[in-house]
Amino acid sequence: MVSPYADSRARARALVEEHTAFVEVHVATPLEQCVGRDPKGMYARALAGELADFTGVSAPYEEPVAPELRLETTDRDEAACVAEVLDRLVALGLLG
Repeated sequence: MVSPYADSRARARALVEEHTAFVEVHVATPLEQCVGRDPKGMYARALAGELADFTGVSAPYEEPVAPELRLETTDRDEAACVAEVLDRLVALGLLG
């Protein structure tokens, strides 16, 4: 699940934790990098005012305060990030 709002993430955690583990992963990527990586040009359109309520541009993004995992993406590729998520899930006993 992707959610820009802390209250939405808290509600999801409350629902899921009742039945299983909940692991909040924050993919930390500066706006400039999001713009540069955007294959569909959505950020450019949002920055030009063509898209209303676009998270991080014209709508707020509430960064997680204490995620179980924070992925810094500035100097790492997708494979390294996926490996870190899998390693963390194994460490938490959620994957074998």
